[in-house]
This record gives sequence, C-alpha cells and structure tokens, in this order.
Amino acid sequence: MENGSLNLENVIKGFGLCCQTEAKSPRTVEWYVGFLTRFRRFMEPDGVPTTLELINRDHVRRFIRYLQTEARTPNTGKPLSPATVQGYVRCLKAFFSWAEREGYIQPNQIARIPIPKAPVKVINTFSSEQIVSLMEVCQRSNGCGYRNLSILLLMLDSGLRVSEVTGIDLADVNLAEGQIRVTAAKGGRERIVPIGSLVQKCLWKYINQVRPQPLTQKTTRLFLSDIGLPLTRNGVQQMVRRCGKMAGLTGVRCSPHTFRHTFAKNYLLNGGDIFSLQKILGHSSLASVRAYVNLFSGDVKKQHNRFSPVDNLTQNSQIYRLCHLPRTGHQPKCI
Repeated sequence: MENGSLNLENVIKGFGLCCQTEAKSPRTVEWYVGFLTRFRRFMEPDGVPTTLELINRDHVRRFIRYLQTEARTPNTGKPLSPATVQGYVRCLKAFFSWAEREGYIQPNQIARIPIPKAPVKVINTFSSEQIVSLMEVCQRSNGCGYRNLSILLLMLDSGLRVSEVTGIDLADVNLAEGQIRVTAAKGGRERIVPIGSLVQKCLWKYINQVRPQPLTQKTTRLFLSDIGLPLTRNGVQQMVRRCGKMAGLTGVRCSPHTFRHTFAKNYLLNGGDIFSLQKILGHSSLASVRAYVNLFSGDVKKQHNRFSPVDNLTQNSQIYRLCHLPRTGHQPKCI
C-alpha cells in the first residue's frame, strides 16, 4: 500500500484482509471493519483528517468521548455500556498497532491512550427454580419441545457458546465416550467438551427418535428445524427468549450466554477447578476464567459459610472451648 493510498478507508480494507489471512472468523472480521468504518464516518463531517498518518491522540480521544456520551446501540437506542466502549477502544488500539507493524505509521501515538475502565458487574445466572421452569415450558411445547429441552440441557451442562451449539455435526457427537468435538469454536481453537449422563440420554433420544429428517443429504448439523434445516444462531437465541417469557422469568437475562455463565458458576461451586473450566469453555487464557470467581461473589460467600476452615475446626471440642472465652468484667490483654 503506497503512501498516496493511506486514506483511512483503504487502510481499514487492508486491515480486514489481514484479519482474514490470519483465519479470524467472518463475524470477527465483520465486527472489526464495521466499527472502524464508524470511526472513519465520525471524523469526516468535522473535517478531521482521514489520512492515517495525520490522525493523532486528540482525534481518537474525541471519538472515545463521543462513544461514552452520545453514541447509541442500533437496536435499542440505549447508551453504550462501559464494557462496549472498552471493547471498541481495544479494537482501535489493535488497528493502530497493526498499522505500525506494517510500516504505515511511525510511531504509534494511540498506544499511549489508556483503555477506559469498566465496572465489574455481578452477572445474574439462572437459579435451580428458573431452570426447572424453563424445562417445564419445553415439555409443554408441541413439535420442537424435546429438541429445545436438549439444547438447554446441553448448554447448561457444557457452557457452549450459541454458535458452537449450532455448529455441531452429528459426527461430532460421541455419546459412548460422553463428549462432543467443538469445531465451530471462537478463534478456530477446536476442543473436546465432556457432557454428563443425563445429557447423553437426552441427545440419544433426540437423535434416534425426535430429530427431523434432514432436508438434503448435505445437511449434517445435529440440531434441525421442523423442516430439516440447520438451526441458526439467531433461531436458538429467539427460542431461549421465548421460553424465558413463557416461563415468566424475571431478574435475569434469558439468553444462551446466561446458560454459559450458569454452567461456569455451578461448575466452580460444585468443586471444579479453573484450569479444567478454562479448557471446557475454550478460553485462551486464565484471565477470562478468573473473572467468574469475582463475578459470583455472593455464591462464594455461601460456599465459605459451608466450608469455612475455622467454623469446621470448631467440630473439635477443645478448639471450641478455646474460641469461646469465659465472660469476665474486663477485656483480655492483647499479646
């Protein structure tokens, strides 16, 4: 790319092409290019330079402030969340770092801009009662009820992303070994995910008794619509929202990703370790998995009440007597 072609529109196209050659998923590439195009369009009306080497930190800071105060989400019209703004700034920094590596800019001033802080929120997960309500809704449904039940149980037992669920082929399911090969994983990182005995039984029944006849011989996906076409990501999302509405769930977002969070929480609370959880969820680093420990602080407190080392020591009568000092008219002196 020659210097005369370093206008922002051309460089964004080059960045998208580079992401494709690095085997990033089409959705990731589309997200990068879409957001960077939004950045370019923001600057054009005010006469801000859209030639890459003329963009400086002040231009980028103005755009970040716009995201924080004026920008809205397309579907709902609500302000962008701090986490969304944080993700957009990470995208900008990745773009300018790539431009520096490619020799289009020197040096990268944008690298010095800090990423805005975002509050860590406790994620509400499904309670046992809410899960039962969702299952009952599936059982009452005609036609695809058992398929939907199988999907919900699979997500609850494995923590699979919705795109991973819809990407499962029949050949990926090994019921004898109790595991599923995930090939449609984020970042192209294929992995094996275990499933429990109840999910094994549900999937066996779905595959052998309930699954519709595929519309064509080339249709190999596990989960199909009632006319034999593969279920889509959007289709599963709508199904989960519909089930949540029918079950009257409140206080929790009814989405496939909430099942992923619910799996992670229950896995840790039932004694699982973060290293195996990282492998099951398909995270490339422990940083994302450690966040679950912080997010479920209320549940961790309940676990501490149950497994408190000191409280359990009081089962020893001698230690119990030592902890319960006799009442006297004065406070004991500190050692």
